[in-house]
Amino acid sequence: MEKFGKSQPVKRVEDVRFLTGQGRYIEDAAPADALRAWVLRSPVAHGEISALDVEDARAADGVHAVITLADLEAAGINTSMDGSLVTNRDGTKGAAPERPMLARGRVRYVGEPVAVVIAETLDQARDAGELIELNIDDLPVKLDVLPGGEPLHAGVPDNKAFDWGMGDEAATAAAFQSAAHTVALQVEDNRIIVNSMEPRGCFAEWSAERLHFCYGGQGVWAMKSQLAAKLGLDEAAVKVTTPDVGGGFGMKAMPYPEYFAVAHAARTLGRPVFWMSDRSEAMLSDNGGRDLTSLAELAFDENLKITAYRVTTRCNLGAYNSHFGQPIQTQLFSRVLAGVYDIQTAWLQVEGIYTNTTQVDAYRGAGRPEAIYVLERAMDRAARELGVDPWELRRRNFIPADAFPYNTVTGETYDVGDFSKVLNRAAQEADIAGFAARRAEDGKRGKLRGAGLCYYIESILGDPSESAEVEFLEDGRVHIYVGTQSNGQGHETVYAQFLADQSGIPADKIQVIQGDSDRIATGGGTGGSRSVTTQANATLAAVDAMIAAFIPFLAEEMGVEEEAVGFDGETFRAPGSNLTPTMLEAAEMARAHGRLDLQRHAARARLPGRSFPNGAHVAEVVIDPETGNSAVERYTVVDDFGNLINPVLAEGQVHGGVAQGLGQAMLERVVYDEDGQLLTASFMDYALPRASGVPMIGFTSEPVPSTQNPMGMKGCGEAGTVGALAAVANAVQDAVWDRGVRQVDMPFTPLRIWEVLRDVSEAAE
Repeated sequence: MEKFGKSQPVKRVEDVRFLTGQGRYIEDAAPADALRAWVLRSPVAHGEISALDVEDARAADGVHAVITLADLEAAGINTSMDGSLVTNRDGTKGAAPERPMLARGRVRYVGEPVAVVIAETLDQARDAGELIELNIDDLPVKLDVLPGGEPLHAGVPDNKAFDWGMGDEAATAAAFQSAAHTVALQVEDNRIIVNSMEPRGCFAEWSAERLHFCYGGQGVWAMKSQLAAKLGLDEAAVKVTTPDVGGGFGMKAMPYPEYFAVAHAARTLGRPVFWMSDRSEAMLSDNGGRDLTSLAELAFDENLKITAYRVTTRCNLGAYNSHFGQPIQTQLFSRVLAGVYDIQTAWLQVEGIYTNTTQVDAYRGAGRPEAIYVLERAMDRAARELGVDPWELRRRNFIPADAFPYNTVTGETYDVGDFSKVLNRAAQEADIAGFAARRAEDGKRGKLRGAGLCYYIESILGDPSESAEVEFLEDGRVHIYVGTQSNGQGHETVYAQFLADQSGIPADKIQVIQGDSDRIATGGGTGGSRSVTTQANATLAAVDAMIAAFIPFLAEEMGVEEEAVGFDGETFRAPGSNLTPTMLEAAEMARAHGRLDLQRHAARARLPGRSFPNGAHVAEVVIDPETGNSAVERYTVVDDFGNLINPVLAEGQVHGGVAQGLGQAMLERVVYDEDGQLLTASFMDYALPRASGVPMIGFTSEPVPSTQNPMGMKGCGEAGTVGALAAVANAVQDAVWDRGVRQVDMPFTPLRIWEVLRDVSEAAE
């Protein structure tokens, strides 16, 4: 570890700024003289626009513009939002209906943007919006995630966006035919609203024929390319920046219609324009997460080894393709389809359905939590039906430690793993031996206690390459320019710490520069648990380039051959020379000699392959059967993240991920009424986890260093969420199983638990 980071639990340096109100978010960064934008959104879920008259609004006090789709098109803007497509089972592409930036003739979900009002103040913009005449003739509303219903888009029969498959369907069917045992379970993965602490927002400025666009996102380069392409600008004429971001979780990784309208308005009006979503607006218009139903089937031989695995899924895309919408429950789901088990035969079929709801896209984990939830729920059900301990069933089917590198049935290559070692540690840390006594004690008080296990694996995603540049300043400080984008994870701390570890530069001298497309040429942004792995890899390459660049200069200063000069992690040394300059001193010496070329050092590096974080989550839930009230009372995590650069930050990421998983499992659920109106559009109706509902989370590291990067590390940003869903669900199922309840689905609200217990009780009478 000495070579690849000292794994010290350094406290987050950025927290002083955040906790004392010194953070600089979109609202703080927006120009004081910016015009304000307000978005008119569809009040109905599905209908034809019979009238849209904005003239009175344009004449209202303080109004500078009212923008409709026709205005954008008249300005030459490409108004079609982009979305990734998958390839269907028959070889055709998934459906690609137009998603206009503002509504074209028809609205397809409540909250769809129809027009944008630009005024001196937000109140003036809102008041003008009330003057817009918008008449919509209602059409039938489709909410069920089944083929059929009123077509939302021309050329998309049955509202089916795609029919995708992976694996060997025939071999899987044959394996089921010959299996000694088969088990099937259908599970729902409820839709959630992301609810980042800071809602979406942006501002734009136009000056000297150049656009500056600032937004709260997960990377500036994709946004730069999108703005240039849609607005018909050269990329050199677009600068994108991102200040501090109050949470992203995948939801802020893609473009939204408001961004383009604001950029166009700033360019047209010659004034800065600022838009900020309010909370209910965010709940209506931000991309949602999850929302799928899956039938999982497992086939076993007589020794309870898995012989085949089959999953049939229907997922909700919302009204349109979002940026990553189609690949989430197909390609990304498939990356970890088989989990940590030695499954040689499998088939995954997924149908995507359009509905009159907001788009569904990436949410923390993006496909991997969904896949692991299905598999780990099915493994628990199989253990119950086959009469075997759920821990033992998993052990029997683990990929053996000596089988790595292991090629999965869906084409991934797991580089390393020792799942039995991690599971054994989890049993110890969670005190599984004491569970029976805890359950018995609760039983005396009329309470139900259940224990749930999830063994997860995930795949880091995104661009495997990243860039880093180190600059020495005259005042002795050092800048490191990075291609990722912090959304609150602690990047400023871990990147400075890692550079300090590798270069000997004191961490308090290092400032991390991010989120500026003018200052940083390329980058992959943040998402898919990629940030620290890819950025540290690039930093190592930059340090190597820096050492190589300094050696010829220092050899001349030392009076030795270049081959004699070495760097020991803190100083340059050479036999026969008394000079032992640090990296900072070497830069100062070079500056004194006019060697400005030695003040900046850049490199780009590519990971040879993905890493696969994995681990065991163990939850214990206590239920009051009289009220249905449930509480997660114990929670234990043992993770294999490989080598940890900063254990405190890794643990913090796990805590945050588990909290989001607990939120979905216990509380969160998006509800629409029969007309497509969102009933959960405020925190009075949509419940988020509070500190009182999240137990102390035990975290232990049991590392098996990855071979797919020189640090030996594995991403950790999404791991907590990937493991939490099934751990909690399996614990709830365990608690109510002896009461005769055979099916429970998230969220496990008091009403839902009380109802299933009541139903089985009444059925038994």
